[in-house]
Amino acid sequence: MINFEDAFTKVLENTKDFGEETVTLKNSVGRVLAETIYADRDFPPFNRSTKDGIALNYKSILEGKTELKIEGICSAGIPQQELKEDYNCLEIMTGAVLPKNADTIVMYEHVSITDGVVTINQIPKQGINIHAQGTDEKEGAVLLSPGILIDAAEVGVLATVGKSEVNVKKTPKITVISTGNELVPVEEKPLPHQIRKSNTLSIEAALYKEYIIPEQLHLADKKEEIKKSLSVALKNNDALLLSGGVSKGKYDFIPEVMEELGVEKVFHRVAQKPGKPFWFGIHKETETIIFSFPGNPVSTFANYHVYFLPWLKKSLGLPQDNLQVQLQEEIEAKPPLTKFVQVTTFLEKGLFCGKLINGNGSGDLTTLSRANGFVCLSPREDIYKIGELVPFIKVK
Repeated sequence: MINFEDAFTKVLENTKDFGEETVTLKNSVGRVLAETIYADRDFPPFNRSTKDGIALNYKSILEGKTELKIEGICSAGIPQQELKEDYNCLEIMTGAVLPKNADTIVMYEHVSITDGVVTINQIPKQGINIHAQGTDEKEGAVLLSPGILIDAAEVGVLATVGKSEVNVKKTPKITVISTGNELVPVEEKPLPHQIRKSNTLSIEAALYKEYIIPEQLHLADKKEEIKKSLSVALKNNDALLLSGGVSKGKYDFIPEVMEELGVEKVFHRVAQKPGKPFWFGIHKETETIIFSFPGNPVSTFANYHVYFLPWLKKSLGLPQDNLQVQLQEEIEAKPPLTKFVQVTTFLEKGLFCGKLINGNGSGDLTTLSRANGFVCLSPREDIYKIGELVPFIKVK
């Protein structure tokens, strides 16, 4: 058995690159950008109006002209117009190209219009209400760099430069595997000795949030069937996420089968609670990574967020979270076990606080819906006190 810090380090030492792929712009949300995005022209690409109003040549203001004849209207989406007479004006809409021979825009609120003549009621500053060409970005400037997570704002930038298709990092191909004769499908009514599958469905739902759609596989407690199914799964996946079959029961065949299939055990059993039986390994031939979590619901859920998500983020080149919360209750974490304790968080007087969720151990599935994360408590003799800052692992 190894300690949590060593186990976490070993997991992150076995990250991998899944390659790149091209996706449509609409399907790029939530993916990691794998190319540099440059401005294909100046931004904005022309001098544009930021207000609805009139466009004029400031020469008229300097010469005391406050009544100007309207020559026409400039709307967004039409070619650049021209102010033909210095002492006239053009009506202009937000987003329209600044007309030739005009250098100032006065918004409608500061003028009055009668019979095609504008009266300026508030003298403007020269050059006001114009978004000048290239003041945001110049043509050729780097707008987005590889390694960022694409969200709504990034989609807007990509659309602006005409990227209908985007090069992104591939997400891993994953199969989520449940084990155990006691498990039945969700739609079935379980017998008294059975339970419905939940762990793998929770993991599947969590993977959806990472834009990964996994395969699902269930293994009965029969060694040869397990070995046959895992042999195929190792060839077809970047990672396997298993729930159950790694403790010390007579039907916990996973460690034994993995060894027979040539999977190198990196570690088995971690000094932590929940999730002590966690098994982690790598199949050198296929480079498939195996996360084999204990079967209890809280154990599976905690280990997924504690180990797998950081592994995924590092594999994709994303930064790791570094969150802390302030404890609202005292709690013990006696050696040798690191404790992952469910909490619900809230803000109080500007502080990020965590209130402990009391449950009935790692089999208490219902507590997961009341918590939005785990605090990570390293083992020590001294009690963790109220107000102490501790690491926080967010799950929702």
